[in-house]
Amino acid sequence: MKEVVQLAEGWSLCHSDGPLPARVPGCVHTDLLAAGLIPDPFLGANEPEVAWVGRRSWSYVRDLAASDTAGTGHERTDLVFDGLDTAATVTLDGRELGRTRNMHRRHRFDVTGHHGRLTVDFASAYDEAASVRALTGERPNVYPEPFQYIRKMACSFGWDWGPTLVTAGIWRPVRLERWSTARLAGVRPLVTVQDGTGRVEVRVEVERTAQGAARRLAVRAAVAGAEAHAAVDGTQAVLTLDVPDVSLWWPRGYGAQPLYDLEVELTEDGAEGGTADGTASGVGNGTGDGTASGAGNGAGNRTTGRRLDSWRRRIGFRSVELDRSPDEHGTGFTLVVNGVPVFARGVNWIPDDVFPSRITPERYRTRLRQTADAGVDLVRIWGGGIYEDDAFYDVCDELGLMVWQDFLFACAAYPEEQPLRGEVEAEARDNVVRLMPHPSLVLWNGNNENLWGFRDWDWEPALAGDSWGGGYYLDLLPRVVAELDPTRPYTAGSPWSGSWDHHPNDPAHGTHHSWEVWNRRDYAEYRDSVPRFVSEFGWQAPPAMATLRRALPGERLAPDSPGMLHHQKAEDGNGKLNRGVERHFDLPTDDFDRWHYLTQVVQARAVAAGIEHWRAHWPVCAGTVVWQINDCWPVSSWAAIDGDGRPKPLYHELRRVYADRLLTLQPGTDGPVLAVVNQAAEPWQAPVTLRRLRADGTEVAHLVVDVTVAPRSVHRQEVPRELAPDERSGKELLIADCRELRALHVPVPDKDFAYPAPRYDVAVESPVGGGAGSVEVVVTAHTLVRDLLLQADRLGPDAVCDTGLRTLLPGERARLRVVGATEAGANAVRAALYCVAPA
Repeated sequence: MKEVVQLAEGWSLCHSDGPLPARVPGCVHTDLLAAGLIPDPFLGANEPEVAWVGRRSWSYVRDLAASDTAGTGHERTDLVFDGLDTAATVTLDGRELGRTRNMHRRHRFDVTGHHGRLTVDFASAYDEAASVRALTGERPNVYPEPFQYIRKMACSFGWDWGPTLVTAGIWRPVRLERWSTARLAGVRPLVTVQDGTGRVEVRVEVERTAQGAARRLAVRAAVAGAEAHAAVDGTQAVLTLDVPDVSLWWPRGYGAQPLYDLEVELTEDGAEGGTADGTASGVGNGTGDGTASGAGNGAGNRTTGRRLDSWRRRIGFRSVELDRSPDEHGTGFTLVVNGVPVFARGVNWIPDDVFPSRITPERYRTRLRQTADAGVDLVRIWGGGIYEDDAFYDVCDELGLMVWQDFLFACAAYPEEQPLRGEVEAEARDNVVRLMPHPSLVLWNGNNENLWGFRDWDWEPALAGDSWGGGYYLDLLPRVVAELDPTRPYTAGSPWSGSWDHHPNDPAHGTHHSWEVWNRRDYAEYRDSVPRFVSEFGWQAPPAMATLRRALPGERLAPDSPGMLHHQKAEDGNGKLNRGVERHFDLPTDDFDRWHYLTQVVQARAVAAGIEHWRAHWPVCAGTVVWQINDCWPVSSWAAIDGDGRPKPLYHELRRVYADRLLTLQPGTDGPVLAVVNQAAEPWQAPVTLRRLRADGTEVAHLVVDVTVAPRSVHRQEVPRELAPDERSGKELLIADCRELRALHVPVPDKDFAYPAPRYDVAVESPVGGGAGSVEVVVTAHTLVRDLLLQADRLGPDAVCDTGLRTLLPGERARLRVVGATEAGANAVRAALYCVAPA
């Protein structure tokens, strides 16, 4: 049986002051930080002080004893790296094993019988990029960094939300694999469902030793009580397993997520008349905890003999299609899972740390649990980051989070010549095979914004016929997916209209990125169009106050203080923040706390305005993917969860607008429109109370409307004219209430509305059994209180509130639950409460 020895210990990083202890997996920056040799680049303006790290070469070393690679009772010993970042030369006892130039793929070297000093020499990523650029020529991109010339996490070179911290190191696990005769070199389970029967076609690749070249080998596969056997024909075998009455895997909100253990075993000898194909059927029921049970007799050929290698993954049975049918509105882009069209409630995901080796399975689970709790059902892994660790996809499988996986190309023209072309294909093949067992993975996407950039960003004339990546997105990558993973759809890019017959970012065709609003307009203009699928849009805000205080110690905070400006990477980011506030509020000039609150309010309102409008136009619009859910360091950005893991008000707003049931009031040509969105599987019948109110809370008119909304549907109706607030007065608003749901329509900007001076009482209660740091804050309004927010992190750096922005009418009461508070007195709580005030 194959034996695996992890090589996490015993590494040193070569440094001018002598060898340093190195953590593997890790990177140079994290080792230098641990040794106290560089300042924390996340704090203050330290980032440029460590820029030198990415511009020099580094070496990692450790010793391999003779007993590690020889005399182990195995014919072969392989040295396996799951990730080397990035341009590396690997030597053992002075003998070169190989050279790598790709962070995003695995590498394997035969070290049988060799021992001594193992050295991994990393060249500067800048030097590697320069050497490739000299071969391929210049290509345009959106940043003055050479990330398109090296197969490395692009955002380590900086982005409009990220620092420039160019890493090097052994960033994923390394191990020795000792084996004899043969090993499983690749297992590809093609999982399909038809008429209630799940089918797994298991395609197996085998590598043999010289001694094992003529040996008779067999493969067994089993799932949910079904078992199949096949002989290995040379280096390949195919097995098919059928599971009747299979339990389907569903996205969250649509059903359960049963997972089944698929096991594949390679054995030597003992095959009784087998062929290279085996089929079997069985019965079994998956369970939501990742187990499967069942009974059945395989119909394939039985095998006995010495077990050589095994492979085990959890799979889920589901079908996924991408409906791109043309219609009277243009060209659709609708995910269909198990035959059910889905409005995708999505978020974009970037690497959760600029040093991705620090992201643990526990951190993935925490962040993805937060994501699911926000009502999200789709996570798009953006093309400037990484193919995440299997732990990421495991959690998505369990939580029902659909994964849209970009291939790793973003915002640049990429050369298609060697040495990059071979690396791109090897990388794609490696990761398609690695990730395809996960049922959460529903879509492969060729790139981020490069088709759009070619057509719209003056690349085409500058390239003058040079390659730019189109051959990857429109030829190579779809061929790889069709060959290796034909059970999933592929799209060439985001945005992409489906062909060159339409502009790549045409909102009427395929996917659309909506960035004109953030860059130049008011968020109300999201309502001006109904794209078929909005795969990027968003609005910025600074992180939580506790995050700022940690990241900018000792700084007197102001929008333009040195640390705030350094932790704002977007072009004219603060200018856009200020203009966004000014369209609705008087911009605070000397009150940072107020500015901080208002920028977060505008972020939440902006994203909500887009989602409410587009959800109200289902099924024409079939999804929204907010930019972005997370951050990789403490920064002003579009994230809903900041770089320290603290939720912004936007996070809580996502919970509201991504809930199965949504109530919204939309401006219409003839007055407000009531839209009631029901994404649940059951019909929704409920009374909606419409009230036209004055700013002082007095009622002008009201109406109760009985609404019935079919499952997965939207009901729209115009609000009667007598309920429409007087836009000229600036003193009236419209409220819609349905049980715990509320929608507001204020027809003028906040600065033009006659808000009363807010008055409310605050009481602090200790909940029974709540424990230390748990409090309930009861707010009783005496006036209209718009967008009340309790900034819990002001009560303690770990404090969290269960509620975001709330609007209360006179006499209404809100109960806000806080955990983790270190200060819970009435004065501290009142100081942490903010709301919209009169101009």
